[in-house]
Amino acid sequence: MAESYDIRPGQSLELLKELHILTRDGKLNQDSRRKLKQIYHLYQFIEPLLKEIGQDITLVDHGAGKSYLGFILYDLFFKALTDHSHIYGIETREELVAKSQQLAQRLGFANMSFLNLTVAQAITSDQLPAKVDIVTALHACDTATDDAIRFALQKQAGFVVLVPCCQAEVASVLRQNKGRQLKNPLAEIWRHPIHTREFGSQITNVLRCLQLEAHGYQVTVTELVGWEHSMKNELIIAVDKNLPRKRPAERLHEVLNTLGLEQLNQRFFTMQ
Repeated sequence: MAESYDIRPGQSLELLKELHILTRDGKLNQDSRRKLKQIYHLYQFIEPLLKEIGQDITLVDHGAGKSYLGFILYDLFFKALTDHSHIYGIETREELVAKSQQLAQRLGFANMSFLNLTVAQAITSDQLPAKVDIVTALHACDTATDDAIRFALQKQAGFVVLVPCCQAEVASVLRQNKGRQLKNPLAEIWRHPIHTREFGSQITNVLRCLQLEAHGYQVTVTELVGWEHSMKNELIIAVDKNLPRKRPAERLHEVLNTLGLEQLNQRFFTMQ
């Protein structure tokens, strides 16, 4: 018997076993309970967005991995829909794509597709619709999160839900340009290597938020779960409200210039 107090009503126990969240005898170990708690917490943020869209929802999950998020979203929400709603999982590891396809077929999750593409390739792939409603990227590493944002902008997504991971690019640029930034007293924030890494990660997400705001999105930043569960814990939710764009675009430009990150202008001003 599964420990039901950890599992949402209506959740398929067969699915949780297939995802190895539950053992074959229906038990949860500490690691799988932590993973399930994280995905359920994320679901609480995504469910209202899905309800707001209403029908014929197109969701694209980037860096899907084993597609824990996609499968649980489908099981708890999409499975009950009788329209053309669809979930696409994008993943670079071919073996994980094949396993997800087999599992979706076995469970009868007909409106799920899995594509062996990078996030960047997905932007121009004809295997995906021209417009999507919601884009998710849970722990998409380093610049894959930025590619997911570019994808969302290209596909005119109404909602973007991101949990960034392993941001190294900005820290690398800060490190390269440290010498010529020494006259700037703010450079003390990232002078020491550990601070370069931590500040680089922090400022990457600040730049991402400004980028989304510069495209008219209303952005909310919160924590996904308690820090005791994961250090990669920042949750960014962006809703397209067609807000004024000039001021956040100016701030984005100013931040890049102030920190000596001018060479990243093209990345963060894509489609601006």
